[in-house]
Amino acid sequence: MAKAEISWKRKLPDGTKVQVYAQLVGGEWRFFQRSRRYERWERVEDPPLEDWLALLDAVRRMVPRRRYMPEDELRLRRQIRERFPELEV
Repeated sequence: MAKAEISWKRKLPDGTKVQVYAQLVGGEWRFFQRSRRYERWERVEDPPLEDWLALLDAVRRMVPRRRYMPEDELRLRRQIRERFPELEV
């Protein structure tokens, strides 16, 4: 997995497990998901808030390890605020 990719797993409301990964391309995050290991990754055009918060948590943990710059975290927080203005991030 490249430096600009972060992955995690989550459950859908019906109990199905989903693998999710986010990829940083040109300053924008692209989200992909699949339900099984050998299925194709499908792009998620409008990811849910849960995925954005999981990504923010992962980026925050990687800043002290110098895998991401503090500016990357600030840029991500700004993107979350633009998509979800009612949320205080």
